[in-house]
Amino acid sequence: MIKAIVTDIEGTTSDIRFVHNILFPYARARLAETVAQADTQPEIAETLALLREELGQPQAHAFTLLEALNQFMEQDRKSTALKRLQGIIWRNGYLNGDFRGHVYDDVAPQLRRWREQGIVLYVYSSGSVEAQQLLFGYSDAGDLRPLFSGYFDTRVGAKREAGSYHHIAQAIGLPGEQLLFLSDIHQELDAAAEAGWQTCQLIRDEADVESFHRQVVRFDQIDPSQATRAV
Repeated sequence: MIKAIVTDIEGTTSDIRFVHNILFPYARARLAETVAQADTQPEIAETLALLREELGQPQAHAFTLLEALNQFMEQDRKSTALKRLQGIIWRNGYLNGDFRGHVYDDVAPQLRRWREQGIVLYVYSSGSVEAQQLLFGYSDAGDLRPLFSGYFDTRVGAKREAGSYHHIAQAIGLPGEQLLFLSDIHQELDAAAEAGWQTCQLIRDEADVESFHRQVVRFDQIDPSQATRAV
C-alpha cells in the first residue's frame, strides 16, 4: 500500500520549457551582478565559498567563479553551489512578479486528492529545496506548499543512484514498497526501483520505448493502489 508519493518537478509536474526558457536565462543574465554582491550579502558569500570547495580552489577570484558558473550552466551540471545561487536569483524574480511557477493543469487537483486520501507528498528534484518551494509557492495554480510534507535535493545524492532513494526512505520513515516515485526520466525510476520503491513514469510527449516502468500522460491517470513496479 502506497503511503507516500515523491515527485520530480521538471518534465513531471512542470513543463521543461519553463525551466529552460524562463528560469535558466533569467538566472544567467543576473549571475555577474549577483556574484558582485558577495561583499554585502552573506548568503551569496556563503554560496560562493561552497563553489570554491567544489572547484578545489579556495582562493578563486570572482572572475574564475563566474566563469565556472557559466560553464556549469552550459553543461547542466548538478552543482549544489550553482543551484543555491540560482535559487537566490529566482527568489527575487518570484517576489518581483517577473514570472510564476508553471505546473500542468492536472497536477494540483490530483495532489489535493491524494492528500485527502491520507497520502503524504514530497518533492525530489535536482533544483535546490528553496527553488522547489518557490516554484510551488508562487505557481500559476496558487500556493501549493501546504500540500507537501518535505523536499529533497541533490544533497541526499544523485537522482540516478539507488542510494539516494534509500536515504529519502530513511528520512521519511517508510519502507520502499510503501513509496511511489514519479518522474519523466526512466533512469531515475530505475534507481528508485533498485532501492525497492514503486514507480510511475510521466510521459508528456512521446512514449519512452526504453522504459520498463508504467507510463501515464497525466497525474489523474495514476492510481497508487495499483502495482507500479517496473516489469
